[in-house]
Amino acid sequence: MPRPLGELEDAVMTRVWKWNRPVTVREVLEDLQKERSIAYTTVMTVMDNLHQKGWVRRESEGRAYRYEAVSTRAAYAAALMNEAWSRSDNAAAALVAFFGMMSEEQRRALQDAMRIVQLPETPETDDGDAGTPVGENPDSRDGPGGR
Repeated sequence: MPRPLGELEDAVMTRVWKWNRPVTVREVLEDLQKERSIAYTTVMTVMDNLHQKGWVRRESEGRAYRYEAVSTRAAYAAALMNEAWSRSDNAAAALVAFFGMMSEEQRRALQDAMRIVQLPETPETDDGDAGTPVGENPDSRDGPGGR
């Protein structure tokens, strides 16, 4: 599992993810220099380190390299969350604590994500009753509610 990116690694990867195309050290440097004073060699070293760690792939273009993200920022965040969760000796308690820290916007995003990944527990129904398989009348079943 990944260890969290350092501050400068994160600043570089943020740009690589945002631009979503192969980038040069010079492009990243020029954008970083809008926020801080930083040397070309520093950015080059960070990008080389990210390549060595497997965060970016690079291809030679003339005398420079073009770097491209290996995975998405969402995949990185998910891996960090999974790593933190897997270290807990009580997964349910860890999730409850995590959910308690979420903003309302984050809770809505979680609900949206759950709707996307949630698989139905029973076959599709024709009347909206999740417990009744398609084509079966809920009143025709044996048991307390049927017959």
